[in-house]
Amino acid sequence: MVDPDRTDTVEVTVVADDGAAGERLDKYLSTSPDLKLSRNRIQKLLADGMILVDGEAVASKFRLKGGETVTVGIPPEPPSHIEGEAIPLDIVYEDRHLVVVNKPPGLVTHPAVGNPAGTLVNALVHHLG
Repeated sequence: MVDPDRTDTVEVTVVADDGAAGERLDKYLSTSPDLKLSRNRIQKLLADGMILVDGEAVASKFRLKGGETVTVGIPPEPPSHIEGEAIPLDIVYEDRHLVVVNKPPGLVTHPAVGNPAGTLVNALVHHLG
């Protein structure tokens, strides 16, 4: 549910146009220029009750009729902290402004949901301090 006591949550209101009739709410919101959120993030907000349609929480499979007022509570993303890891790097060139790395195939570039560690970014954080 949208929590009015959370001062760090941004609330965005979108009115579904008549052309939205029959469209899934998550798909419609993912194309909204007012939100700029991924469909995955919208589905998570729906599951958390942070999206209301005409004041009511709805399921992710909800289909619009057109004309509904959709209120989206967007809490801030949790801060990310990237740990440095001693992963060997093939450094081609380095100065105080630039590091050129010969990245081996298979080395993931940056941490993400499926790869939170063991990435090029983790290696660079360790290398650069």
